[in-house]
Amino acid sequence: MCGGFTCSKNTLVGLNVIYILVSFLMIGVAVHGKVSGIVTSLPIVGGITACGVFLLMISVIGLIGAVRHHQVLLFFYMVVLFLIFLIQFSCSCAALAINENDEKMLIKKAWNTAESKSPSLVIQAEQTFDCCGLGIDEETNAVYTKPSEHDQNFTNTNHVFKDYPDAQCYHLEGAEPKDDCLTCYSHISDKVNSGFNAAGGLGLFFSFTELFGGIVACRYRNLLDPFGSGPAGAPFAGGM
Repeated sequence: MCGGFTCSKNTLVGLNVIYILVSFLMIGVAVHGKVSGIVTSLPIVGGITACGVFLLMISVIGLIGAVRHHQVLLFFYMVVLFLIFLIQFSCSCAALAINENDEKMLIKKAWNTAESKSPSLVIQAEQTFDCCGLGIDEETNAVYTKPSEHDQNFTNTNHVFKDYPDAQCYHLEGAEPKDDCLTCYSHISDKVNSGFNAAGGLGLFFSFTELFGGIVACRYRNLLDPFGSGPAGAPFAGGM
């Protein structure tokens, strides 16, 4: 019956196989993004790869623990899954609860940090969305749509649209940008909002799968193996 030893074992094995596939997908996406030039930031690639490797390690531990009915591995797996559930659940709820003003402040802070420490990210964003500058006033935090002098200077200094003469924001130094050239906030605000909602919803869904896996692992760990002499890792496994 479902809930017995065999069913719990098969459920854990299937769940960890799915986690292993997801971890390989994360690593593959990070490598592909770096090789193809879609993602040029090493910290982003490294972060995605590290998450994939960590998920792979935990999944392998859970898979071995499920197959061998190993008490120590199952306990470690159960504790780690519960901790990941707490972190992921909290972050997912925060992502879903964030309001428009908080999003604006996060975008502004990230943009200013990238502009000073990693200008290539700003250049890539302006080329991707065909925009000039962020569009948030430094003092009042008011949103504006037409590029300011500072925005134009950054774009011209870094030759953002040098190889894109057909772009809306392409203009020679000293000349005014086209009327259709807008700041980047007007392009990315909706995408950031949908990104927060998608990440929060997906994270919330996977957090409950982790809670489910931890509960199944706890139940499975306390079940007696009907096909063996005792669970691996138990104090008196294997008899006298």
